[in-house]
Amino acid sequence: MRKPTSKDIRNLNLLKHYRIIRKWACKTCDIKEADLELLIYLDAIDLFTKDDFKKGTYSYSWDNRRWNRLLKEGWIKVWRERNRTTQKYNIYKVSLKCTQLIARMYRIMLGEEDMSLINISKKTNYMHKVTTLAARMVNNDKTRNHGIPTT
Repeated sequence: MRKPTSKDIRNLNLLKHYRIIRKWACKTCDIKEADLELLIYLDAIDLFTKDDFKKGTYSYSWDNRRWNRLLKEGWIKVWRERNRTTQKYNIYKVSLKCTQLIARMYRIMLGEEDMSLINISKKTNYMHKVTTLAARMVNNDKTRNHGIPTT
């Protein structure tokens, strides 16, 4: 099996609708965009410490409540508790809820699934209407499946 090249990744057009899919996910799950992108980063490194979390936040706007909010809302879970003798710190992992959201975003990018418009179309402000319209356009884009016939 050969290593994918930049051209292979580009031909998949994964980033074509990334912005709209990210906005849809944030509106649907009531999460901030910076939090979602940080969770995608943390999901990629699998197990992490609070120090890894802090390193991941350097490129995002300062939010000193982010850690507690993500823990409280169930986006991050403790994987291993510290015991003050052999384990000096907790180890964390993104929750199943987070993993499922990220997997769903990938399926939407690949054209395997369409975005649900129920949660965002109920709201009446301008940004929700625009996001709903853009999501409909993504759902109707037949090039998302990259030439793979859908059943």
